[in-house]
Amino acid sequence: MRLICGVDEAGRGPLAGPVYAAAVILDPAWHIAGLADSKVLSASRRLQLAAQIRGHALAWAIASASVAEIDAINILQASLLAMRRAVEQLRVAPGEVLVDGKQCPIIGYPVKAIVKGDGKIPAISAASILAKTARDAEMLRLHQLYPHYGLDRHKGYPTAAHLAALERHGVGEIHRRSYAPIRRLLEGRNDCQ
Repeated sequence: MRLICGVDEAGRGPLAGPVYAAAVILDPAWHIAGLADSKVLSASRRLQLAAQIRGHALAWAIASASVAEIDAINILQASLLAMRRAVEQLRVAPGEVLVDGKQCPIIGYPVKAIVKGDGKIPAISAASILAKTARDAEMLRLHQLYPHYGLDRHKGYPTAAHLAALERHGVGEIHRRSYAPIRRLLEGRNDCQ
């Protein structure tokens, strides 16, 4: 039987924090009810499903690409890098890798991109959930270090509250300098000096 590995990322849009990816090979003998695109699930439901996935999948792995890597190679390439890292950490070799989206990481397995795969393929849904819960946990950890940005509420996304906090407190080391709103803030500060 050919094992399918689902892969998805979380955190391409935020202005702060790393991008995360997960790779999951579900156990065909163990059905996990309620798998869906992580974006349509509540935070508490994602955590419940993440625990089931970690407990019952044949294999799973989570990886990330740092803010420095995002700024150096761009968010798409950093997302693909995180995906490749996740797949390479699996302790079971997949027969095929199915990736959410339009782009595939370069890996040593047959790989196919599936647009909206996180809502169609259970293994990709599972990867979506693990990536999202891992990134959310990291943003809560970063909130403890940088409470003035309100990361616990917006998880680094460019909300009005986050942009106001950036105006008030400046850009931190957790922010993606290659992103336009951050770049504009930095350029504005440089113009005043």
